[in-house]
Amino acid sequence: MGILTLEQALAERAALRRAGQTLVFTNGHFDLLHVGHLDYLEKARALGDALYIGVNGDDATTTLKGSGRPIVPAAERARLLAALRPVTAVIIFEGATASALIDALRPEIYVKGGDYAHKPLPERPIVERYGGQVRLIDLLPGRSTSALIARIKALPD
Repeated sequence: MGILTLEQALAERAALRRAGQTLVFTNGHFDLLHVGHLDYLEKARALGDALYIGVNGDDATTTLKGSGRPIVPAAERARLLAALRPVTAVIIFEGATASALIDALRPEIYVKGGDYAHKPLPERPIVERYGGQVRLIDLLPGRSTSALIARIKALPD
């Protein structure tokens, strides 16, 4: 399917429902794509028939991650994600959370990284309200965008 608008994603979502298929949804910045992202997405996709990803837009990423982020623009991050085998569709969204997107799509399973086990997950009440499941997936240790940026900064000139 590739990169979709919300309207296109809703139409495809309706087709999944008619076919009795399970939608898994996750969201994030996915700045500087790395093997930790791929591992996470493979595990997420294994939970259902289709995997949609909400990608934070550039303004939201700057607000949430700070000055200098994103390193890679949203359109490019979305294109890279859409090319990955586990990914069914990607939707770029603005906003601090994916709550509105989740409320519109109502995936059966909402996935986030295991790092959310001990911090608030703002989308959880919406998912639970319509009867969906929230699943946390263990992340590969030492594989994060922040760790990758730190390694790059430590390189000799």
